[in-house]
Amino acid sequence: MQADSKKAMLGVQSLRNSLMSAILSASVAIMLNSCLAAVANNTYKSSHILRNPVFGSQTGNLIVLKYASASLLLLVSFLCSSIAVGCTIEASFLISCGSGELQHMVQAARLFTRGSVLAIVGNRMLYVAVSLLLWMFGPVPLALSSVAMVWVFYNLDFGAAC
Repeated sequence: MQADSKKAMLGVQSLRNSLMSAILSASVAIMLNSCLAAVANNTYKSSHILRNPVFGSQTGNLIVLKYASASLLLLVSFLCSSIAVGCTIEASFLISCGSGELQHMVQAARLFTRGSVLAIVGNRMLYVAVSLLLWMFGPVPLALSSVAMVWVFYNLDFGAAC
């Protein structure tokens, strides 16, 4: 990579793009979790608004299940994305400061792979959590978002390969 400057630039941009993606995913996950906590704090005070049958069942236990499941997935997404940021930064540090030894390059590749996998898991958890957040508005938005999520996952997994 050091002999060809175009390949080196491509490598640096790839590391930067994956790092920015993981940072954005972690930021969105923690922001949504904070907003969810603020909404959950006011839900019981304004529960008479949600009595409309369009919103589905809004019993106390079900509301807690909806908020807790979405919050848990958002926290897992934040955790995975944060660890992915750390692994990617460590891999880029090993690449830029490494002595070119095979052991350092293997360790950098392993860290970058681990960071990439954790970033993918964090993004998937974020997508599922957004779908669960729509569950608060009833079963119809949950079903529509689930179908959309299957389409998005299909395009992410198999669309790029074609």
